[in-house]
Amino acid sequence: MRIGLLTEGGYPYVSGDARLWCDRLVRGLDGHEFDIYALSRTERQEDEGWIQLPPQVGRVRTAPLWMAEDDGVVHGRRVRRRFAECYGELAAAVCGGPSGGSHGAEADRFGNALYGLAELARDEGGLVGALRSEDAVRALERACRAPGALRAAREARVPDLLTVAAHLERALRPLSLDWYEDDGLGSVDLCHAAAGGSAALPGLLARHFSGVPLLVTEYGVQLRAHYLSAASAGEAPAVRALLAAFHGRLAAEVYERAALITPGNTHARRWQERCGADRAKLRTVYPGMEASRFAEVGESTEGTDPDTLVWVGRIEPAKDLISLLHSFAEIRKEEPKTRLRIVGAAAGPEGEAYLGHCRALAAQLFPDEAEGVHAVGDNPVSFEEIGGPEVPNLAEAYASGAVVVLSSVVEGFPISLVEAMFCGRATVSTDVGAVVEVIGGTGLVVPPRNPRALAEACVTLLRDPERRERLGAAARARALELFTVEQNIAAFRSIYLEIVSHSPIRRVVVDDTGEPLPFGVPAEAHVPGRWHAARLLTATRPHWAAGAPVRATPQGPVPAGEGAR
Repeated sequence: MRIGLLTEGGYPYVSGDARLWCDRLVRGLDGHEFDIYALSRTERQEDEGWIQLPPQVGRVRTAPLWMAEDDGVVHGRRVRRRFAECYGELAAAVCGGPSGGSHGAEADRFGNALYGLAELARDEGGLVGALRSEDAVRALERACRAPGALRAAREARVPDLLTVAAHLERALRPLSLDWYEDDGLGSVDLCHAAAGGSAALPGLLARHFSGVPLLVTEYGVQLRAHYLSAASAGEAPAVRALLAAFHGRLAAEVYERAALITPGNTHARRWQERCGADRAKLRTVYPGMEASRFAEVGESTEGTDPDTLVWVGRIEPAKDLISLLHSFAEIRKEEPKTRLRIVGAAAGPEGEAYLGHCRALAAQLFPDEAEGVHAVGDNPVSFEEIGGPEVPNLAEAYASGAVVVLSSVVEGFPISLVEAMFCGRATVSTDVGAVVEVIGGTGLVVPPRNPRALAEACVTLLRDPERRERLGAAARARALELFTVEQNIAAFRSIYLEIVSHSPIRRVVVDDTGEPLPFGVPAEAHVPGRWHAARLLTATRPHWAAGAPVRATPQGPVPAGEGAR
């Protein structure tokens, strides 16, 4: 079948979200044809280029989400009135508050307004300019001042309204794309959005204009990511409330219209249900990770220092390395020979500042130790990066320690934890995100922001090598069963067939003799082999409709004694 893969800020670009997962999916399902529709987030991402694409990718269409050029169309009075009505309805649905998990009148109001704007962009053009116009700000202000609006919305000032209007213009840029014609997304059998939010918007419009079924995969729920980023952005309360309401409405609309939704774990699934997703549509599909790169380390104990703890990941405040360092101070009181290796790179400017703070704290808590007055001291905490002489690759990082530690206070799907499980390492983790679901009893779990509990769990495993070995073996077996690329690809192969088999035929199809086919694209057609070819119905009449009409034979009287049988 032909799949329209929808991405935002990731595949097929060299950097970005879900790049590896999408590439493995496309390469694994080589029996299907993929068209990639990608939204880029930054100019730098576009300049970096694409990864090498497999032959089953038929074409790639991209559009920048970080900018949008006005097409120069000037609307007349009638079209401006039409825009004001649609945008006013959208603003009223947003100012009415979050969806609260229900797809009621306000949610329908939001959806109708959204598709009304998309139809205006297709029929008239000029939507980018209209969304940036004074009319849009005035419509948003009227919605904020209307009875029943959110309290925070009623308190919005002009700068707040301008900020919200600018954000809505950026979020609605996919509505102006030319992707929705019959030779674009209208020609695919299935749209697969690799994320919610803006990435799923083209799928919503393909469903609206052409009836194409939509599959949405979320390994990290976009609405949750928006809440977390908004909390640290320092925006005004009115801005935060209105943007949260908009993204909540958009998430509810995506979940309502999707044929199926595939969360990456139970943690994401709970978020989706809270945002209005129907449980009957949910299919949990764990991310597929390449296990072969960790096969050599596996359950081997060679090169492992029994007195070393290892932390691997991106260095940022959410990882709570501060608590880990305080916990390590407690561990050193019980096990003085223990060392801690922190392996990873800083995530952006905030991560660089956090890394500097962690280095300073480590130097304060653990002054360089020396055996004598003439010896050189050595700090028991080391900060390293993958690719260095001590840690040439990721597998070596996990192999260097007896216990792998995760100290996060916020986590979605803990990839580093799964990698440690592939390596057969015992783990100590904080109870956040999908950690408990991933571990499944093969490691120790403690409350977040509790250095003493983290220290006690680490000391327990450092003192019991047999238990470490049992937990590591069980963890590796669990990871190989649930989190491999093979299980991920098999799951999506089945889901694709399930969706298409339940989707109505959108084009009348006949065979070579002109007979109509009730199933123009049967599921068997996707199995390798030679099958009866089908062609689209043309304007000519089929052979059974050719020639002059034939009158029905008149019905004679029924002989006596012979009734209807």
